[in-house]
Amino acid sequence: MISSVPFGQLRKGVQVQMDFLKSELLAMGYFKTPCGKQLYELTLSELEQIYENEKCRRNKL
Repeated sequence: MISSVPFGQLRKGVQVQMDFLKSELLAMGYFKTPCGKQLYELTLSELEQIYENEKCRRNKL
């Protein structure tokens, strides 16, 4: 069952997650995508994918 979450609360949660991912990527030295987009231009799902890819890539080194 899906519970009802107020829109403002959901939006804030998404923004907090995006801010976390951006700060983690910046700490890893990741500033731009290969196509030239800045981190602030990306969606939550794009940030999540890049973060997971970078974590895996760095663990292999």
